[in-house]
Amino acid sequence: MPRHNSFVPHGVIPAVILPFHDDLSIDEPGFRKHLRDVAATDGISAITINAHSTEVASCTFEEQMRVHAIAQDEVGSRLPIVHGIWADGSLEAARIAKVATEGGASALLVFPPAPFTMGQNAAMAIEHFKHIADASNLPLIAFQYPLATGQGYPNETLLRMVDEIPTLKAIKDWAGTPQQHEWHVRTLQNLPRPINVLSTQSSWLMASLSFGCNGLLSGSGSVIPDLQAQLFKAMRAGDLKAAQAINDRIYPLASVFYAQPWVDMHNRMKEALVLLGRLPRAVVRPPLVKIERAEIERIRKALVQAGLLEKAKVRAA
Repeated sequence: MPRHNSFVPHGVIPAVILPFHDDLSIDEPGFRKHLRDVAATDGISAITINAHSTEVASCTFEEQMRVHAIAQDEVGSRLPIVHGIWADGSLEAARIAKVATEGGASALLVFPPAPFTMGQNAAMAIEHFKHIADASNLPLIAFQYPLATGQGYPNETLLRMVDEIPTLKAIKDWAGTPQQHEWHVRTLQNLPRPINVLSTQSSWLMASLSFGCNGLLSGSGSVIPDLQAQLFKAMRAGDLKAAQAINDRIYPLASVFYAQPWVDMHNRMKEALVLLGRLPRAVVRPPLVKIERAEIERIRKALVQAGLLEKAKVRAA
């Protein structure tokens, strides 16, 4: 299987969505088209699958592997594939890692186990990652949740993870506060063995990138990969005026995508893709439910404000 062996997680990495048919089965043709659409974007460095954006919690192991196979077939020869590792137990996480590695993934995005909401310590976190690292030699990305959730890794734990897990190469930073986020960037990216910080602070992305993140990994990239790539490039170049202009287009979309409840963020992104004519339908799997017409109208208005949808060409919401 194709693999980009030299890939170190960095740059703009969209997390794609997963379309479903009305009967809740995977819409494979729709997914293939979506992958091609996102992969055609200039300035992206990889694509993420089997993550929040693909409703991984509602997908079976077999479906996750099918998603991976489709992604490899459609875009794996052109772009590295980052495969999400979503599992509450370390043995299952290792099984997913092994199969994803054999299937050609280029990196693994490791979600924190749900039991950590009841408490964790550094030994637990390291044990989880060691099981995955023993099953795969691929670069690992630790998904850093807000500390208040119980699933976020305290600073001391992160530093121990870096010391004890040689294949840990990056974090997907959803720390939630500017202070914690800045510590990650200043500390992790300046270690003797640097760890890249990939921002997923998508509701305040420009501010986040101003700290000097070496990349971003976001579900919003399923809708606006081009704007994210342009913003990242402008911020890296120190072109504040250009970055502000791009951010002015992103802001209305971030405001509607990341409204409460957050669990609907990718639900809303699917509706945006339908309004843009890129998806035939916006179907989500339970326990998610289709959002109300009034919210779809807010998404439509945000797309117009962002310059992605002309008023004269708006499809019926």
